[in-house]
Amino acid sequence: MDRTDPPTVVVLGSVNMDLVTTVSRRPAPGETVLGSGFATVPGGKGANQAIAAARSGARVRFLGAIGDDAFGTELLATLSDAGIDTTLVRRVDGPSGIATIVVDDTGENSIIVVAGANGRVTDLTTTELAAIADADILLSQLEIPIETVVAAARHARASGTIVALNPSPVAPLPGELWAAVDLAIVNSLESEQYSAELAQVAHVVRTLGADGAAYLGDNELSVAGLEVDVIDTTGAGDAFTGALAATWNQGAPTALNWANTAGALATTRLGASSSIPASAQIAAALTTGSHP
Repeated sequence: MDRTDPPTVVVLGSVNMDLVTTVSRRPAPGETVLGSGFATVPGGKGANQAIAAARSGARVRFLGAIGDDAFGTELLATLSDAGIDTTLVRRVDGPSGIATIVVDDTGENSIIVVAGANGRVTDLTTTELAAIADADILLSQLEIPIETVVAAARHARASGTIVALNPSPVAPLPGELWAAVDLAIVNSLESEQYSAELAQVAHVVRTLGADGAAYLGDNELSVAGLEVDVIDTTGAGDAFTGALAATWNQGAPTALNWANTAGALATTRLGASSSIPASAQIAAALTTGSHP
């Protein structure tokens, strides 16, 4: 992969409609609180990361599924409008995936995900496998059936495609999957849960929230957090991960700085895909060291 050319990133993952409610504080079990706002925002870890990669300049192709409902139509349009190749996105009977998100005044959130159509991605077609083999990077998460993630990673590894995995949400994973991973992107919780498995991965990037990010691989690197006014942390990790995949061919130091900035800027707006910054915003923040 040439450092000067934008990479081709195939994202295999989920696409959801996020149902976002804002509250002063999140309710305790059995408690009802009054909310201050509500919005529907296209999301899903796969879609968010695909949009982030596209906004950071990568050529992106998405593999996943939407339902035959109104949410599905909107979700597909959101991906296409971001410049993502959606020709292989499946449309299946039944509802699209959704995520119910509660965001409090500090920007922290609680999330419930219902898989919907995402749970129907149980195999890979010949055309999808060919797309993976032709890509520079395969980027996956764990909001679709794990067996499909394993099959994709195995095929990518055999084809010479870089396998990037964001193992979220945390779930037991087979050794076969870890053996195929070239690059793992994890937060602090995932780093603890998968500590033994990550020891065998060549490149590990750990997000540290407001404290920045760290890389362990050919060497050890760390970058400090960017000072921003946090509104909503939803999707910040996805913004980081997609931006990292889009710039990975430029080397770990450059990619880590770029992704760290993208993730920080994503916290300054409400929502997941709607908060993902464009290349110009990221470049400006890297220059000034703060929100542009």
